[in-house]
Amino acid sequence: MRSTAVLAALSSAFLAVGCASTASTPAAPADSLREMNSVAESYVHLVLAVGQHDKDYVDAFYGPPEWKTEAERGRRPLADLASEAARLIARMEALPEPSDPLLRLRRDYLTRQLQSVSARIAMLGGKKLTFDEESRALYDAVAPVNSEEHFREVRDELDRTLPGKGGPATLLDRYEAFRKEFTIPKDKVDAVFRAAIGECRDRTTRHLSLPPDESFTVEYVTGKSWSGYNWYQGHFRSLIQVNTDLPTTIDRAIDLACHEGYPGHHVYNMLLEKSLVRDRGWIEYTVYPLFSPQSLIAEGSANFGIEVAFPGDERVTYEKSTLYPLAGLDPARAEEFDRVRHITDRLAYAGNEAARRYLNGEIDAAAAARWLADYALASKERAEQRVRFFDQYRSYVINYNLGKDLVRKYVEAHGGTPDHPEKRWEIFGELLSSPRLPSQLK
Repeated sequence: MRSTAVLAALSSAFLAVGCASTASTPAAPADSLREMNSVAESYVHLVLAVGQHDKDYVDAFYGPPEWKTEAERGRRPLADLASEAARLIARMEALPEPSDPLLRLRRDYLTRQLQSVSARIAMLGGKKLTFDEESRALYDAVAPVNSEEHFREVRDELDRTLPGKGGPATLLDRYEAFRKEFTIPKDKVDAVFRAAIGECRDRTTRHLSLPPDESFTVEYVTGKSWSGYNWYQGHFRSLIQVNTDLPTTIDRAIDLACHEGYPGHHVYNMLLEKSLVRDRGWIEYTVYPLFSPQSLIAEGSANFGIEVAFPGDERVTYEKSTLYPLAGLDPARAEEFDRVRHITDRLAYAGNEAARRYLNGEIDAAAAARWLADYALASKERAEQRVRFFDQYRSYVINYNLGKDLVRKYVEAHGGTPDHPEKRWEIFGELLSSPRLPSQLK
């Protein structure tokens, strides 16, 4: 049990976010830049220190190796980390507004990331937040609430589309039986996935300039609460892991190849390293705290990147011509599966509602799994895996669907509409290379 003094220090630091004094005398531009660089270095050390209390917190780090070694020497008390976060936030808020638009984005980004660190420290210290309070504090965004009626309407449309209507099988049983017909045999998963990665990379490199020495490694794993993961290693390298616990349907090849690889996480992290770390020396981008606003941009751009790489009917055309034959599936049924995929994509926010109710204590794990079965059409195994994801990553779920919608809105608001694909790639690439916050995408 934590002492009252520690919890009080953590809560005070968290509540102080955004309330620090800015009464200090404005510094000259050069002094401001030195101060920002100093805070950025301290931010990296702080994130690494928090990572000693939370094994999932540091998603990537490719800064000086001795900094990681220093953090691993011992766990600093949470109360000390909370106080340091508050001091760093105050230093950032005392800085005058830079005249350079990119430096303004950097200042806002670093301040908001620090506020998120402060919130995570408070949570690790025992502070309780609702689902929406947590997502706002950590990810700078709150997902909309969708009614059960909304999901029922989508279910009804799917009911009319799937074969077997009027029979004794439930909609979920029919959906699972339908998906089973489009499952990639285990011995063909690697070939299909690598072909999809190659196509995603080709499409990305036609529009975005990538480092010539970039590369990644693919591993197949089991026993995870996620379906795929990109572990960025720095130096333009990634380790992509694909979870094979559950059957892999044909649509997951493009989903994972784009999301984890091109133009998703692998490209996002490389462009940040190239544009901000190497070109500008912004050390804060050598560390990636998973539970932070950066994740909404990362997950949202990775999901929207699928549409950028495969606009309109180009995805189903490629799947039909290449991936279906590689998987040994009937290409004549590609359009049929694609129609169902488009319908079920509209159930994406069902996971948010299950997580919101579960994490707010309104329902238990079994009820959350039933909700996912009813409204996300998740099999028993997938629903249980998803609830394990809620337990481990909590409100992180909003980053996939809300993130995708916010990134799409931003890109299209700047001219990157579907009828202007080149402009879409241009704005998308600029977003991946800049210190943008979720609240700045609206």
